Amino acid sequence: MAESKEEVSLGKKKQTKGKPNKKPKFNNNKNNRKKDGDDEVTALQEQYEQIDISTVKSFAHLPISKLTLRGLKESKYTVPTDIQRNTIKLALNGKDILGASQTGSGKTLAFLVPLLEILYCNKWSRFEGVGAIIITPTRELAYQIFETLRNIGQYHDFSAGLIIGGQNLRFERGRMDQVNIIVCTPGRLLQHMDENPLFDCTQMKVLVLDEADKCLDMGFADTMNAIVANLPEDRQTMLFSATQTKDVKHLARLSLKDPSYVSVHEHVTPKDLKQSYVVCELHDKMAMLWSFIKNHLKQKVIIFMSSCKQVKYTFEIFSKLRPGVSLMALYGTLHQQRRMDIYNSFCTKQFAILFATDIASRGLDFPSVNWVVQMDCPEDTETYIHRVGRTARFKSGGESLLLLMPSELAMVDALENKKIPIEKIDINADFIKDPVRRMQSFLAMDPELKDTAQRAFKSYAKAVNFMKNKDVFKIQELDTDKYAYSLGLANPPRIRFLQRMNKQSNAGASVNNNRTVFDSNDESDDELPSKAPGNPLFSVADDDDDIITLKRKDHDVELGEGEVLEVIGRQSSKKAISKAKAVKKLINKKIVANSKITFDDDGEAMTDNVRNKKRSEVALEYEKKQVSGIDIEEAKEMLREEDRFDKQVFREKVKAKHKEEKKKLKEQRKKDKEDEDEGEKDDFGSDEESEYEPDLSWLPDPDKVYGQKDDGDSDEFYEGKRGDDDDDNDDDHEEEVEEEKPQKKSKKRKLLEPDSKPKKKKNKLADIGANLDVNEAEELAMMLLSK
Repeated sequence: MAESKEEVSLGKKKQTKGKPNKKPKFNNNKNNRKKDGDDEVTALQEQYEQIDISTVKSFAHLPISKLTLRGLKESKYTVPTDIQRNTIKLALNGKDILGASQTGSGKTLAFLVPLLEILYCNKWSRFEGVGAIIITPTRELAYQIFETLRNIGQYHDFSAGLIIGGQNLRFERGRMDQVNIIVCTPGRLLQHMDENPLFDCTQMKVLVLDEADKCLDMGFADTMNAIVANLPEDRQTMLFSATQTKDVKHLARLSLKDPSYVSVHEHVTPKDLKQSYVVCELHDKMAMLWSFIKNHLKQKVIIFMSSCKQVKYTFEIFSKLRPGVSLMALYGTLHQQRRMDIYNSFCTKQFAILFATDIASRGLDFPSVNWVVQMDCPEDTETYIHRVGRTARFKSGGESLLLLMPSELAMVDALENKKIPIEKIDINADFIKDPVRRMQSFLAMDPELKDTAQRAFKSYAKAVNFMKNKDVFKIQELDTDKYAYSLGLANPPRIRFLQRMNKQSNAGASVNNNRTVFDSNDESDDELPSKAPGNPLFSVADDDDDIITLKRKDHDVELGEGEVLEVIGRQSSKKAISKAKAVKKLINKKIVANSKITFDDDGEAMTDNVRNKKRSEVALEYEKKQVSGIDIEEAKEMLREEDRFDKQVFREKVKAKHKEEKKKLKEQRKKDKEDEDEGEKDDFGSDEESEYEPDLSWLPDPDKVYGQKDDGDSDEFYEGKRGDDDDDNDDDHEEEVEEEKPQKKSKKRKLLEPDSKPKKKKNKLADIGANLDVNEAEELAMMLLSK
């Protein structure tokens, strides 16, 4: 079976050196091989209860199969960690496990090794279907676990599949019945359970949840409930995380049977991790981040932010600023293949800066990370632990830096309550370089980058507003104007939900003053209520800009001693309008709902709408048929015919429009000609005569064009021809010309150039023309010209 990311065979065949195509020789004594396998499995299972953790110094001291030991050795895993020793012993004895340990302590091998051994001892083959499922919250973590499984299980005869979003679903669907171990994310697994008939997990033996607290979180609650409902109850379940959940509700959902809790570290963060925080204003964070990058060009750094849009904008603007080190961005809205390429590239680089959201905070093993910088305050202490866990992994050192605003200092108290050692540091302001001027210039030149900056600004405000811990995240204390300026924006974008919140808070403050009580015996005007909506002593005008103007209304009120005037705000007289009343109003006003009016080019309403549109005969016959279902071919033919019919109607419409325009133009020319004739008078004749004598000065000399002719004949001939071609003459003259025209449309004569020689006539025409008089020759010429 060919290896791929979606499905891979973990087993490998031995090949003879120099002869790769030679078939391997198999032992024909199958009974002996089966007996040897049974003996090995029996011997291993007898040693499970006798495991002494204190004496285990390497994986070879554990009762695991030779195939697994060989894979571990070639992957350079020799000495097990504390979490691995304790977990493997309990898992091999069939216990349900809740594993919690520091980030980078080797939790992946803690469940992969016993998983392979359980399937091996049950003699699982690729024809028996799904035997184990590993669920992770992120695609990158699933990919990392899958690669580790391929390395340590390469000599086992199991098949494994990586089932995550963004991959080829059709490829996965046809191979789900051949996979023994599934590494997946919750959404894609549930999709196969619901849609794929080949997926069958009724015989499954092991369920593993890596980063279990995130998998069981509210974001995955419905998905995980549906997945667990499809799994068999008789299974072994293992849960692992750096911040393990102990919620009884969560554990009850998974049907754990007397689970064993494994925790081998007193502190949730590594001892070699140096943790610190800085207090700064929101608008100083970009300058501080830029200065940090410029001072750590020869190190590997991960920078965490709250939202995808922040990561995208910071990556793009810093790439234009060119700090002098490789920059990368990893966030959820990227294409899956692009995410994988960025993950692999950052793992292989020696020095690089990675801007990321919390999708990179859980479980991912980035080698040799020196710094973790948290640009935005984490949601809770669990998120903080997972973020800083990307450095100082497995006996290596690292540092972390948390940027906090003065309003977020409550997070420090929460970390100290979790026994997380963190120190405050101060940064010299002389070393901070602010690139805001250059950022503004880039935004001015690139409108798309400016739009990205505005989106980042809004997404941060929304992220702060959605946080649950309101003691730490206070949206009202954000200085949005200065923050927008620090991002390079000249004007802060409009945040609608923040404006609504401010209006609601102002309205709530004014509502508290609606019921006002005061003593009328007080002579001081300062005691009178002001800005009280609904107060009869004042008239309040409230416009869109929330400008309130108050006008005093004096009333004569007689009160006795000790009497108090109670002023009660007026209740709103507006009632909610039901849908039935709204419909009645429309009917009374004769308003036709859901109607469409089409206007022509002149701005007049067209009565020929879509319903009254002309239809072809094929379409009319198609609509008359009352048959259930749709005949695709018949419908296509109808649409093609309708298309042809619509084009014909459109051509006719355009032709009629052009005809109308020509008619209007002709009438306009006639009118202009009449106006000119009325204003002009001929000194040598009457107006009537001038109408029949048009100006012929613009015509060329006929003698030069057609040769010499008799004076009388040529004048008569060319005068008639010019009258035939002239469109500007009046109606009487046009009628005379039309009488002289033949019925057939005459073709225009081709004029000869002055230098060109006339063509010789044929002999027959020369003989006929010699015996004709002038009038007959003229008629003959007219007949020839009309052809």
